[in-house]
Amino acid sequence: MTLNLHAIRAIYIFEMSRTFRTLIQSIASPVLSTSLYFIVFGAAIGSRMGSIDGISYGAFIIPGLVMLALLGESISNASFGIYLPKWSGTIYELLSAPVSYVEAVIGYVGAAASKSVMLGLLILLTARFFVDYEIAHPFWMLFFLALTSITFSMLGFIIGIWADDFQKLQVVPLMVITPLTFLGGAFYSINMLPPLWQTLSLFNPVVYLISAFRWSFYGISDVNVVLSAGMITAFLGVCLLGIRWIFKTGYHIKA
Repeated sequence: MTLNLHAIRAIYIFEMSRTFRTLIQSIASPVLSTSLYFIVFGAAIGSRMGSIDGISYGAFIIPGLVMLALLGESISNASFGIYLPKWSGTIYELLSAPVSYVEAVIGYVGAAASKSVMLGLLILLTARFFVDYEIAHPFWMLFFLALTSITFSMLGFIIGIWADDFQKLQVVPLMVITPLTFLGGAFYSINMLPPLWQTLSLFNPVVYLISAFRWSFYGISDVNVVLSAGMITAFLGVCLLGIRWIFKTGYHIKA
């Protein structure tokens, strides 16, 4: 199948331009919010706490804080990007244009993932002002950053199709993803928990994201990194199947 690169480029540029028109909301706000975590937990509290697995507490929480911002922003960017055309009715122009659903998904998800990767890198740059840290595996750090951004941007795309009002766009990020991130080892190692809670934590998918990302920084992880990568890839596959089903059935698009 030959992709319509002009269509992908048009959607991608339109979505990215919307981001640069709202820099304070799209970029500055999440970076500032995460910086407050670095100040409170990294600099203030972290200086009074011991190390975890030989890593200072301030440095230890960096991967978790990046994931906390990354997951929420990936979902929000992608869900709003596809919901807005639904709400305004311009999605019918997209459906009637010579653009396949694959090209539309690449454009919308690609733009949302690009924003999230930019945000993640800015947060890592900002962290340098508060905490000293090293990245043991830079390639794998970028790989997991991009893979997570793409996966959760696809989840956000699905949420944007499912939602029928603006309030529903925030339900999953605020009531599902954020709690799972806090309980997924963002601020601690699950090995510090009692055995029962360690086992229960393995049912939290965010544990695998944070564990793999932390491994790319310090070479330590709560879960085997290969298993973590497999879990992220499997979830990516589920999202792909979900998007394919949506466009095949016209769920919340053609109705």
